[in-house]
Amino acid sequence: MRLQNNRVVRTPGVRALARLARRQGTGVAGTALATRAARVGVARVRRAMDLAVARSPQSLFLRELVAQPASVGAICASSPRLAARMAALVGAHPSGLVVELGGGTGVITAALLAHGVPPHRLVVVEQSAALAEHLRRRFPDVCVLQGDAAELSDWHAAGRLPAGQDGLPQPIHTIVSGLPLLSIPAPVRQRILHAGAQALAPQGRLVQFTYALRGESPWQSSGLVRQHSERVLANLPPARIDVLGH
Repeated sequence: MRLQNNRVVRTPGVRALARLARRQGTGVAGTALATRAARVGVARVRRAMDLAVARSPQSLFLRELVAQPASVGAICASSPRLAARMAALVGAHPSGLVVELGGGTGVITAALLAHGVPPHRLVVVEQSAALAEHLRRRFPDVCVLQGDAAELSDWHAAGRLPAGQDGLPQPIHTIVSGLPLLSIPAPVRQRILHAGAQALAPQGRLVQFTYALRGESPWQSSGLVRQHSERVLANLPPARIDVLGH
């Protein structure tokens, strides 16, 4: 509906416009009506998706999965059990910064905070602008950086990450990665691996989950050494967690 001359005028819906288009045939008028019907239909679908996203983070995850399947790399968000186990492997009281690569809808972020990681020492990197905005609204006290994880070492060197009380850059004690490394193109993956290994503190640790239950971790190609590995079967699909360090 719309307002015209102080009167409410009902706007034709998709079905009404489609009927009018069929009556007009394939001429100019019929084509114009058909185009208008398609636009009305698309607008309604977009409004429905936006409403669903506002109500459910899972809907946002599914929308990003359809738009960027290689970047998302999973059919559903990580389970709370997987997230809790990854957070536990961060350690009791990590010093320096904890950086999460691939924040998604915030399942692992929430687990890290629940585990005791202070919000001012947590940094979340998310490439999707929509997901990054969702994370900022959900975790207003956490530093959320929207961009490519391959820029991590450059961001750290440039001082874009939270500084300590003395104003100096804090070391990155832990990197927690939910990135689908095996589905990312090799050149991009190598840049991410190099940046993460370079940014990680000498005594730091890196926690990565993968759906590949066997084989080496991609991070081992960057010079990191796998120190621990375990499986989490209560996840869809089952996952493996690797802990690595220098």
